[in-house]
Amino acid sequence: MGNRAAFVVAFLLRAIYGGMQIVTKAAFDEGMSTSVFVFYRHLTGILFLVPIAFVLERKTAPPLSFKVSLKLFFHALYGIAGSINIYGLGLSYSSATSSSAIFNLLPAVAFFMAVVLGMETLNLRRFHGIAKASGVLFSIPGVIVLAFYQGPAFRSFIHHNPFHHTSNSHAGVTAHPKRVWIFGIFLTTLSTTSWALWTVLQGPMLEAYPSKLLNTTLQMIFATIQCFFIALAAERDFSKWKLALDIRLFAVLYSGILVSGVAYYMQVWVIEKSGPVFLAMTMPITLRVTIVLSLFLGEAVTLGSILGGVIMVGGLYSVLWAKRSEQVDASKQQMAPTPAETTQV
Repeated sequence: MGNRAAFVVAFLLRAIYGGMQIVTKAAFDEGMSTSVFVFYRHLTGILFLVPIAFVLERKTAPPLSFKVSLKLFFHALYGIAGSINIYGLGLSYSSATSSSAIFNLLPAVAFFMAVVLGMETLNLRRFHGIAKASGVLFSIPGVIVLAFYQGPAFRSFIHHNPFHHTSNSHAGVTAHPKRVWIFGIFLTTLSTTSWALWTVLQGPMLEAYPSKLLNTTLQMIFATIQCFFIALAAERDFSKWKLALDIRLFAVLYSGILVSGVAYYMQVWVIEKSGPVFLAMTMPITLRVTIVLSLFLGEAVTLGSILGGVIMVGGLYSVLWAKRSEQVDASKQQMAPTPAETTQV
């Protein structure tokens, strides 16, 4: 029953992320500034998180030193503020499906960075180590396919886009010039790499400040301040800062509340119930949800995005399988009796 509940919550979590790809892309297609969107998203997130953090952690919060605050500030800068601003630009230049596909690189890139930083081991003399390395390398062709091959676009099931995009919904991503598309894939990959580094370094950051809720909330507050100045420098036309009752406001509320707020708790709950490997294995669900929503909501889906996503999912599962098998072998070795214990028996 517990595993079933964890899978249901994980599926809902991935569906939330899939929906985020669609509504965010729709807001950008309607002319919303990417940097202004990211600022409003984080602002909505902290308005949601701060009251919860205050209620739950006001009595048990650990003291916050200047050194820890500085660490949180820089983690927010390259991680939350930096990666999501880069992601926004990449998404505006490419498509929701391609961005969702590239996000499957996260576990493989995070593992590679953990190896470089000495936080993970890679023994190429063992089959598990070869599988891990192969998974990381296998992800590279997926990005290349996404960047240089779009292929035919699958038409939507409907002829009218409910979001009223200014662009041709059937042309979709193929309306982007080739160089713009490649640049979008590059930015999305760079964003995923930055987010992977942030994920890897969250372990040491949580050791420095162990409250998960306050740790995230404080980083969100710092990121919101940083994103405000980024948006101020990037978007001088203040008419682009106005929000109305349209898809742009919906995208801000959706991403700020559901993604930055609710999805965080869902991830923590799934990890506690079934572990981080199980959560990572559900990542391809986001790609499937994004493809289905794109076809139903009038967005074009290219063959290249699907093929590239499938290749990267293969690399993802290679790394996860090797990691899981290595953990199982390590558990068996710990449970195995020592020679002295065998002699005594």
